[in-house]
Amino acid sequence: MKKRIVIALGGNALGNTLPEQMIAVKSTSKAIVDLIEEGHEVIIVHGNGPQVGMINQAMIELSRVDEKQPNTPLSVCVAMSQAYIGYDLQNAIREELLNRGLTGIPVATMVTQVRVDENDPAFHNPSKPIGRFMSKEDADIAAQKYGHEMREDAGRGYRRVVASPKPMEIVEIGAIRTLVDAGEIVIACGGGGIPVTLKGNHLRGASAVIDKDFASCVLAKELNADCLIILTAVEKVAINFGRENEQWLSDLSVEEAQQYIEEGHFAPGSMLPKVQAAVEFAQSAPGRTALITLLEKAKDGILGKTGTQIHQ
Repeated sequence: MKKRIVIALGGNALGNTLPEQMIAVKSTSKAIVDLIEEGHEVIIVHGNGPQVGMINQAMIELSRVDEKQPNTPLSVCVAMSQAYIGYDLQNAIREELLNRGLTGIPVATMVTQVRVDENDPAFHNPSKPIGRFMSKEDADIAAQKYGHEMREDAGRGYRRVVASPKPMEIVEIGAIRTLVDAGEIVIACGGGGIPVTLKGNHLRGASAVIDKDFASCVLAKELNADCLIILTAVEKVAINFGRENEQWLSDLSVEEAQQYIEEGHFAPGSMLPKVQAAVEFAQSAPGRTALITLLEKAKDGILGKTGTQIHQ
């Protein structure tokens, strides 16, 4: 049965450098086109963790060598990452479609703004690390010169941490819906979307990054999708992960998933937001399901052969 599917691509689908990304999107596009070939409508969201950090660092270096160049806001760095990741993804998907004889299916990237609440508590507790690891000396310079909040990361050095507020509204949802309804393959909400706050009619960029799984959930609900697929580095979700009594889960009700969340089975910043986003989507309307699995297992997951299915 034809389904409308929102796919949230994890970082392993994109690589960590420009050359890695160009290689990674080729295999990523094959998994995506597998679903399109089955007749499904597919909308794609991707992460941007390594990429936005790389861009941010490049802009900082530019401001160091050219005093006339102000430091680039993080929201602009997110916009840059959306454009160049989308460029590679849409070209790879287009090529894979044509290689399979699937013609007349346009692929487009939508530079997407996502409204967040300026009073979100996350702004008072930055927690999302971005960019490279630094020495204490370099971290102190970044804090003094740019006002960055720096935090020691598990003995590996210091990294910048930024707020990760919850997505409230997708600004370009009307344009995205029009493209999807017209049969186009749309890449949207890249990196969770460009975070903006609303002042009257003015959208102001926020110094933050939005979790792409939560943004994918909002997008899937707004597009009345049948399924949200969250792709990650494991085939299924587990409880007691890494312990002797580790248990891989194939099928979860919303209530069961919520219980495991409350029992602390899922790591914050890793599996927890994925399960939370899956639960939020699955319980948002009758018949909606969420799937968490590996990229290369997405097609089998839709058929119920693998992955963790979350449903009402």
